[in-house]
Amino acid sequence: MNRISFITDLADAGKRLDSYLSEYLEGYSRNYVQKLIDGGCVLTNGKAVKRSYRLEGDEEILLSLPENESLAVEAENIPLDIYYEDDQIMVVNKPKGMVVHPAPGHTRGTLVNAVLYHAGDSLSGINGVLRPGIVHRIDKDTTGLLLVCKTDLAHDSIAAQLKEHSVNRRYTALAEGRFSEPEGIINAPIGRDKKNRLRMAVDPLSGKEAITRYELIKSYAKYSLLYARLLTGRTHQIRVHMASIGHPLAGDLLYGGGSLGKESGQYLHAGLIGFNHPVSRQYMEFEAPLPDYFAERLKKLES
Repeated sequence: MNRISFITDLADAGKRLDSYLSEYLEGYSRNYVQKLIDGGCVLTNGKAVKRSYRLEGDEEILLSLPENESLAVEAENIPLDIYYEDDQIMVVNKPKGMVVHPAPGHTRGTLVNAVLYHAGDSLSGINGVLRPGIVHRIDKDTTGLLLVCKTDLAHDSIAAQLKEHSVNRRYTALAEGRFSEPEGIINAPIGRDKKNRLRMAVDPLSGKEAITRYELIKSYAKYSLLYARLLTGRTHQIRVHMASIGHPLAGDLLYGGGSLGKESGQYLHAGLIGFNHPVSRQYMEFEAPLPDYFAERLKKLES
């Protein structure tokens, strides 16, 4: 068993336990979470509770997750928005709500399921059967461009470029509040949040180096539209960094971006990616427009 413990926020009061956990355990389905609760694998303040239990906030949650199951990942005929493809790589525009790779209890509907149907056996196997072709990832509710590698040669090349920070990744983000400066750099190490293991946090002592550069595009009454560029690639990096300077992303309930009420899912779009082709070494760059939900939100802010 893998055990995870954390304290819920007061802002989480009133949420159903199963809904709360399935929202924050990215990649795990609500059905799987409910099975964990029903099986006594979730304790709230040391007690087993029902899946419909309403959080009071400031409670200790102890999760006992079974060891990884042997998962059979099936190809699924899920439409893909492919921006580029050759015999080495694919560039795919991922929609909001799609998990990148399968996890226990969530083996269908992922990007990997879709890519398997499209590309069959023509995928890199370096990251194993659950993540064929996947060399980097974006969060479930983050939209935008993702590289998929068809060969091990391509995987090694892109992984090396990611490691040396030469892949150009630009995100569009809607952050809460207004910025006094037109641009800035956040250099703050990131590690697992010691109080809530479902979150990441700035950790000066044991966190890994994390650097984000941001640029103000437009200011609204209570929000700011930004470009954010990753100079490193930590889990939830932009979300954590923006929250750390008092500007959580709109819709990012996990990191305090609750100004939109019950609407969840961070306004974050991986709109541009640039890299050297693994074979030709030619620099390639692709750009995807904002998804409809993001563009509609900006229209509302204009009015």
